[in-house]
Amino acid sequence: MKALSKIRRPKGYRHPELDNRLRRSRTKAEADIIHRAKRSGVPTPLLYHVDPDNAVIVMEYIDGVKVRDVVDMLSDEERKELFTRIGGYAGRLHGAGIIHGDLTTSNILKQGDRLVFIDFGLAEVSTEVEKRGVDLNLMNRMLTSTHYRHQEELLAAFVEGYRETLGAEAEEALTRMEEVAKRGRYIEKK
Repeated sequence: MKALSKIRRPKGYRHPELDNRLRRSRTKAEADIIHRAKRSGVPTPLLYHVDPDNAVIVMEYIDGVKVRDVVDMLSDEERKELFTRIGGYAGRLHGAGIIHGDLTTSNILKQGDRLVFIDFGLAEVSTEVEKRGVDLNLMNRMLTSTHYRHQEELLAAFVEGYRETLGAEAEEALTRMEEVAKRGRYIEKK
């Protein structure tokens, strides 16, 4: 069985006692959020062992590729299906009160037909519309910068899956995504 260890290393610039507390609490929080995500139907790596005292999470190794690296190799239909699924999983996360914090195609692995969401290190538990909007805005910004040739179609498919899964709550979050984007420093004003 292949496994991966995520280790939070001590930060020399922090007081050792504070550093230990932070690493311990962040390790526990990340493991809890991964478990919550899995319970809500979002595919995540299996957790094999969590050691908060040493700030280590041992989890399933996913032998796949980052979605970021396969987008351009897919047909229009495959891209639409993929991003509708990703949007649906994002809706499940938000519906379960999970904000990913780094919702990008670099943090979603594709293993055959299986998608796996990874890297919940910046995730938090919240149902705040603002935080949902920020999560969605990050996905949109990433699509614009990394997948610019397909940005509109990918965002439309993502939004379709998000709405389908989250239902009525999706509209408020999508509106907030647009508001967050307008507040951005480098957005061209019309």
